[in-house]
Amino acid sequence: MLGPILSRLVQHGTVTTIWPNGKTTVNGSGFPRATIRLKGRLTSWRIALNPELALGEAYMDGRLNVVSGTIADVLEILISNMGRRPPGVTKAERKARRLVRALSQFNPAGRARKNVAHHYDLSGKLYDLFLDSDRQYSCAYFSEPKISLEGAQLAKKRHIAAKLNLERPGLKVLDVGSGWGGLALDLARDSKADVLGITLSTEQLTMANTRAQSAGLSERCRFELKDYRAVKGEFDRIVSVGMFEHVGVNYYDAFFAKIAELLKPDGAALLHTIGRTDSPGATNPWIAKYIFPGGYTPSLSEVTAAIERHGLYITDVEVLRLHYAETLKEWRLRFWRNRAKAATLYDERFCRMWEFYLAGAEMSFRYDHLVVFQIQLAKQVDALPVTRDYMLESERTMRFGAIDRGPRAHEAA
Repeated sequence: MLGPILSRLVQHGTVTTIWPNGKTTVNGSGFPRATIRLKGRLTSWRIALNPELALGEAYMDGRLNVVSGTIADVLEILISNMGRRPPGVTKAERKARRLVRALSQFNPAGRARKNVAHHYDLSGKLYDLFLDSDRQYSCAYFSEPKISLEGAQLAKKRHIAAKLNLERPGLKVLDVGSGWGGLALDLARDSKADVLGITLSTEQLTMANTRAQSAGLSERCRFELKDYRAVKGEFDRIVSVGMFEHVGVNYYDAFFAKIAELLKPDGAALLHTIGRTDSPGATNPWIAKYIFPGGYTPSLSEVTAAIERHGLYITDVEVLRLHYAETLKEWRLRFWRNRAKAATLYDERFCRMWEFYLAGAEMSFRYDHLVVFQIQLAKQVDALPVTRDYMLESERTMRFGAIDRGPRAHEAA
């Protein structure tokens, strides 16, 4: 079954397949080129019947090996060709998967905590192998050609800070999904904001609080292990970066109702999330099983509909195209250079899983309708300046002004 599928699918790029019986076939033409070897008589059938799950599992288990090229080359060929399929095929597949997504998106507080722990409570040493020195684990902002990953992540934080319009010291800021604390610490340090960061990861919480203490920012920047639904109080600004993907489509109303509840009348919020440029779909089953259980990538229409139901103004929308592809490329290459160290932390199967994850994600952002949305929100129509000039002016001030100290390494490893 797999042979005819590859023959129909691969039109651009070249895949050479060495089958378990020793036979070799070549599909497609041109670059990139890759050669794969399949082991086990049932492997090709499993991949043919359930490619989105079985392909990654075959690579993890060593039943699919890349003889020439890399797994990134293989996935680039497959995903780029899938992007050229007739729209009706893609829509039919996604419609079928959407029928069962409600169950996979069941994310009450307890399950949300467990899902976060699955990914973010891995050893911090693993993330040091491929992230930048500030441990920014979200899409960077490549504001200039040939900018480094560290520079692009700093530019991302500046871009977000500019959209928050932190025009005076002492503003109360809530960072929902604060990670290892890099953004919150910068806002507290550079904008003199009073920041509360919340996370569901004990590993991230420990490092974030250690960093705040080491930087002398504990009075203005603190972190708590808390679900967004449990937060109380009022905030001048709310920011969420790379967390909304874990909320679950069933909980969008709860999320934006909470944002509306916590935001002061003249406040503003900024949501930074992975999104789709096409219609609503469902999470890739391999990603859901091995990488981000309970995760989901929304279409813009799904997000805006939920926002509208809770009385929030959408004051600005920006679509970051290809920035995450470039971010993931940097992560993939850094992980590859440190692969031997990763193998000492976990094992070969884990390393192959992580390679497949980073490469597959990169190619999905290049060829399969994935982007990043930055959506600015307010409760009052006049809460923010009526032109975007203030954003540019703020970024220029941060870049060329006194607070430009360059990328800062995290204080604790």
